[in-house]
Amino acid sequence: MQRIIVIGTTGSGKTTLARAIAMRLGLPHGEQDAWNHLADWQEAPLAGFRAAVDAFTAQPGWVMDGNYGKARDIGWARADTLIWLDYPGQVVFWRVLTRTVKRVVGRQELWNGNRETWQGVLQPDAPLRWIFKTHWRRRLETPVLAAEYPNLTVIRLRAPGEAERWLQNLSPETESARPLRPE
Repeated sequence: MQRIIVIGTTGSGKTTLARAIAMRLGLPHGEQDAWNHLADWQEAPLAGFRAAVDAFTAQPGWVMDGNYGKARDIGWARADTLIWLDYPGQVVFWRVLTRTVKRVVGRQELWNGNRETWQGVLQPDAPLRWIFKTHWRRRLETPVLAAEYPNLTVIRLRAPGEAERWLQNLSPETESARPLRPE
């Protein structure tokens, strides 16, 4: 595991897990949201976004999080491991709800000066609505998409506790990490 992509529904904890993996393995971390969301929530031009993914994944080792299909052909083709946070809908919804409230109340800066606001919480592409558009679709699509990339070892983690146990067993000396069997 040297080139790792962490995917999952909005709010599943992709960035948190990816940062922890990167720290454990001593690899750089890249967050696709930071490359996609320019100032004032403007979407990055496609060419610029793809260039950022291309440059980051050209390194010999890395951990990147994000579900963006518009650069999947770059990142997934170069990765050796796909970690899929496939948590139940109610778990992810609760995480999105609490995270959104904390971000709005705390005026937390996300990427490039952007902050979530009460006004923006119910926008069509806001996380609280986005989860309903994507969660169940991703659950169906991800195995099909992953099968198109035989270079990937897929690690499907189905609960936060399973992800925590998997991470605890991960070390730089590990030749390859395998998920624990679900209980």
